[in-house]
Amino acid sequence: MNYMVSGLLKLLSVGTVRRENYLMPNPNSWTTKLTLLLASSLTVMSCATVSPSLPAMKQQFESAIADPDLRTTLVKLVITLPALFIVIGSPIAGLVVDRFGRKPLLLLTCILYGFAGSSGLYLDSLPAILGGRALLGLAVAGVMVSATTLIADYYSGPARAAFMGLQSGFMGLGGVVFLTLGGALAQQNWHYPFGIYLFAWPIALLVFAFILEPDRSSSSRPNVGAETDMASQSTPVSVMVIVYGLTTLSQIAFYLIPVQLPFFLDNLVKALPSQSGMAIALCTLFSAIASVTYGKLKQRMEFVTFLPVIFGLMGIGYLLIGQSSNWAQVLTGLAISGMGLGILMPNMSVWISVAVPDNLRGRALGGLSTSMFLGQFLSPIVTQPLTKTLGLGGIYALTGGVLVIVALGFAVFKSQVLNLTRPMISTK
Repeated sequence: MNYMVSGLLKLLSVGTVRRENYLMPNPNSWTTKLTLLLASSLTVMSCATVSPSLPAMKQQFESAIADPDLRTTLVKLVITLPALFIVIGSPIAGLVVDRFGRKPLLLLTCILYGFAGSSGLYLDSLPAILGGRALLGLAVAGVMVSATTLIADYYSGPARAAFMGLQSGFMGLGGVVFLTLGGALAQQNWHYPFGIYLFAWPIALLVFAFILEPDRSSSSRPNVGAETDMASQSTPVSVMVIVYGLTTLSQIAFYLIPVQLPFFLDNLVKALPSQSGMAIALCTLFSAIASVTYGKLKQRMEFVTFLPVIFGLMGIGYLLIGQSSNWAQVLTGLAISGMGLGILMPNMSVWISVAVPDNLRGRALGGLSTSMFLGQFLSPIVTQPLTKTLGLGGIYALTGGVLVIVALGFAVFKSQVLNLTRPMISTK
C-alpha cells in the first residue's frame, strides 16, 4: 500500500505532458489526474463487485429455476454477462472516441454506469437483472476505452508508463474497496452490493468539471517518429496478435477467482460472503501494489521480458489455490497471482498505445478492452465443463499448470518473440 500512496503523490505533483498539443487545463493538475484514476477504478473489477452475493442469489431464485445447474449458470451470468457486452461495446467505443471525442463518451457512460449497475438494488427478476448487467457492460466499455485513451493522449514516454501503472493500480484498488464493501453488504442482503455502482455519478460530475477534450488536429500531432511513442505509421499486427491473445488467455484464468472462488471457499471452509469478498479483494490489493511499481520496472525491462514474470506468478498462485487445504494457502495463492495480474494490464496497455499511430489509438485500446473482457466472458464457458470433472480445486491446478507452461515458453523463446515484434516497435 505504501508503494501506491507514494506513487500517487508523485504523479499528482509531477509529470511529463505534451502541453503544446492540447487545449486543456493542465493535465498534471491533481484534479485531472484524480478524475482519470477514479474513472478507471470503475472498470476491470466492476463486474465482480456483486460476486459475494452469488450464493445467496442462487438460493433466492431456487423456486423460479428448479434445475440447479441452469440456476447456477444463470446466476454466474450476473458476473460474466457484462463482459460479453464490453466485448461488443469496446470496438464501438474505440470508433466513437477517435471520431467524436474522449470526454463526451466518458461523461455519458459514467452516467449510464450508475443507472445500469444499480438496477439490481431494486429488481427481483433475474432476467431483468441480467438486462441491467448488459447495459452495465456497454457503460464499462465506454469508461475504460475513453479513460485509457485520454491517459495515452495526455502523457508520453516514462510518464505514460508510470501513469498507466497507477491507472491499473486504481483499477485494483477499486476492486479492493468495492469487493470488501460488497461482501459486507451481501451479508445483510444480496441486493445491497448493487448500490455501490451509484459511485459513478459523482465521478461523472468530476469528468464534467475537470476533463477537457484534447485537440487532436493533424497540425497539433506530435512527430510520429518521436522517441518512444511509435516506430512507424503501419499497424503493428504481430504486437496486436500477441497482446490481444495473451490478454484473453489471462482473463480466462483470472475470472476463475470472482466467479468460482465464493463457491470454492464455501466448500473448503464454509466462508461467509464477507470473507469471500475480502479474499477476492486481497488478490486485487496485491494487483494494485504491483501495478504501481510498473513505471519503475519498465525503465529497466522490455515488454516481452515481463511475460514470463506475469504468467509465472499467476501460474504459481493458481497451483497453490488448487492444492489448498486451508484458508491461509488460498490467500497466499491469491496474493501471488494478483501480483502477476497487476503487471499484466499496464504492460499490455502501454505496449499497444506505443505501438499504434495516434489516429488509431482509441480503436487499438478498444481492441485491448475487447480481448480482456472476451476472456472474462469465456471463462465460465471454458472452465465449467472441466469443473464438473476435476472439481474446483482441480480446475485451479490445471489452469496454474497451463500458465506456468506459457511462462516457460516465453522465457525459452524470448529472442524469437523480440525479433517478431521489434520491426514494429522499440521494446524499450
